[in-house]
Amino acid sequence: MITLYLSLLFAGVVFFLLHFLAQYRIAVLMRTRHAAQWQIIAEPEGNQKPGLLRVWMRLQLALRSPILPALEDAAITRWRRVWRYCPWAAWLCWFAALSMQWMAR
Repeated sequence: MITLYLSLLFAGVVFFLLHFLAQYRIAVLMRTRHAAQWQIIAEPEGNQKPGLLRVWMRLQLALRSPILPALEDAAITRWRRVWRYCPWAAWLCWFAALSMQWMAR
């Protein structure tokens, strides 16, 4: 029972890490395969200084929009699916572990 509990906690951490890895992989794929579209995400409007937080926020908007599936790139679509569903799986694992802990009392 303890191994199942620890496995659920570990799986939750792995799913959250995969969520962030997927963002990184999408950014790398966009930079290499779709440079023009990446420039829209990465380069700021006007004379604003490009910052990592600004690029990350604009990438989040692109991940939530229908723009990335329109590129018809199978690898980007696959990593976008990982980005989208991994937090749900992580929370399910953690809530299952919490319910096991609550039931063990």
